[in-house]
Amino acid sequence: MTNDLPHLSAARLAFPAMLTGSIALAFGPWLVRSADVPPAASAFWRMALAVVPLALLAVAVRARAGWAAAGGEAVASLGPSRGQAWPHGTQLTVIGVAGILFALDLVLWHLGIGRTTLANATLVGNCASFLLPAYGFVVARAWPGRVQALALLCAAAGIGLLIGHSADVSASHLTGDLLCIGAGIAYAAYFIAVDRVRATVAPLPLLAMATAFGALALWPVAALTGPVMAHDWTPLILLALGSQVIGQGLIVFAIGHLPPLVVGLTLLVQPAIGATIGAWRYGEVVGPAELGGMALVALALVLVRLPARRAAVA
Repeated sequence: MTNDLPHLSAARLAFPAMLTGSIALAFGPWLVRSADVPPAASAFWRMALAVVPLALLAVAVRARAGWAAAGGEAVASLGPSRGQAWPHGTQLTVIGVAGILFALDLVLWHLGIGRTTLANATLVGNCASFLLPAYGFVVARAWPGRVQALALLCAAAGIGLLIGHSADVSASHLTGDLLCIGAGIAYAAYFIAVDRVRATVAPLPLLAMATAFGALALWPVAALTGPVMAHDWTPLILLALGSQVIGQGLIVFAIGHLPPLVVGLTLLVQPAIGATIGAWRYGEVVGPAELGGMALVALALVLVRLPARRAAVA
């Protein structure tokens, strides 16, 4: 029974971690717009500045796990543990592909943020919220249950309300919207690649390696598309720490313990928070429709967690 404690503890923390990570990521578009470097450069610095903190965290957690194991303690670790190791061989290849996909997601999304509204960029860029559940159903070869279907309907209705009053679908924003759609597809592919190795590789080493691969892929793009060095480093540092280290770190940890449907719907927290940031920072009014959309997204998250809670009680 003692050997199962780390897994049970990690599984219990997975949903709060996923939710917290999504909240941290919701501030990303605002920080991208606040940066004084081109979109590709902000994407590069988001990953490059996060490599060392992630690597240090992975090493520190690995050392802590080793000390706990030596003392006979059962702890849930974010670093390599029994059955999990630093990436190698095929795992390293998959992580490299994941890093390149994430780099593609970021550069497309950052370009889209500057060519469409903030609402469109946040909403369309998170189309992974519906692609991931579809992937999960295809892998499981089963249709969603009644509660899952209801959760998806609530989420779709909530996003519809947010789009109807916050988004501006027009020819002037078409390029930005298409870039964000491409970003969302690359983001979903990144999650699928991560899911393929998450069972055998601990989250912090996985994310550190994927981030390093992504930074290497983004460097030539950033160098060719404009100035790379910033005058004000605050938005870029906050973007790297908040979005990549904290946000992606928590999400990659949670992916190993949550089904794709829960992961996808939890990402929808970002558009709701994006609307709140827009009201606070840019004076965008949040009306009854937006509040109703947020409430429906929240209801979807509650519904999608009901089967897991019942199974835990059983």
